[in-house]
Amino acid sequence: MKKRKGTAVLFIIPFLLFFLLFWLIPFVYGIAMSVTKYSLIQGNKGFVGFANYIKILFSSSMYHKSFIQGLSNTVIFVVLTTPFLVFGSLFLALLLDRLPERMKGIFRTIYFASYSVSVTAVAAVFVWLMKGNGGYFNNMLLSMGIIKSPIPWMEQQPFVWVALTVATVWWTIGYNMMLFVNALNEIDTNLYEASAMDGAGFWVQLRYIILPNIKNVFFFVLMTTIIASFNVYGQPRLMTKGGPGETTKPLIMMITSTIMDRNDLGVGSAMTILMGVVIILCSVGQYYLTKEKDNLK
Repeated sequence: MKKRKGTAVLFIIPFLLFFLLFWLIPFVYGIAMSVTKYSLIQGNKGFVGFANYIKILFSSSMYHKSFIQGLSNTVIFVVLTTPFLVFGSLFLALLLDRLPERMKGIFRTIYFASYSVSVTAVAAVFVWLMKGNGGYFNNMLLSMGIIKSPIPWMEQQPFVWVALTVATVWWTIGYNMMLFVNALNEIDTNLYEASAMDGAGFWVQLRYIILPNIKNVFFFVLMTTIIASFNVYGQPRLMTKGGPGETTKPLIMMITSTIMDRNDLGVGSAMTILMGVVIILCSVGQYYLTKEKDNLK
């Protein structure tokens, strides 16, 4: 028994080590910096309490404007991408589930392949595709006579949001799809056969068999997608550089600008903590909404 416990501890130690080094210690250190006046050049210049948080949340300073602008942009991105990444991936998984067995592996690979591509490559491809002047999409639409002038996909709103949404969905939808495919594979096929004998069609099976059996995976995908979308950085940084103006500059880019450009690590750390609080509140709210719906049933 002691030998087994020792083996178990050996397996746990690497996780605990990485958890301490790359999460707990930086988290505690970040909280400590958020209540100080901290400069990248001059270091810690003293304890300021909640002054950084007050400056971000309640003052009329540039930090308040940056935080609100970044949070608004991030929420817009979450609202635009999450439905496609959740319901779109479920739709693809349902399509794959109805393909012949020999075809499933091919299409799984096709849809998942984009997820293995780096964000740098994805951004480069979609900048080439969706440039206002000389972009592939505009050239194709102009040659077909569908449009008379180039669409400013990367220069004007709301087209910029369309470009970022399309790039993000194409890049990451395959991962969520695979989670749904695995969940669908766990459903007992006898349920489909029995319901078909009773005359149930696809929509009846979807409502009474598929959705109840994959609901845990569905809410897991929904939660992780929202968290991932809140942490968006690469696509707007590489495709639009936060423009036009600062209309696509997410909160993480605002935090980076505060730390690197304005040399204020204290306020930047406070922004990071507040961003974490927002994500936690969203996750907890979603959990209780899900739990309440289950209780009603």
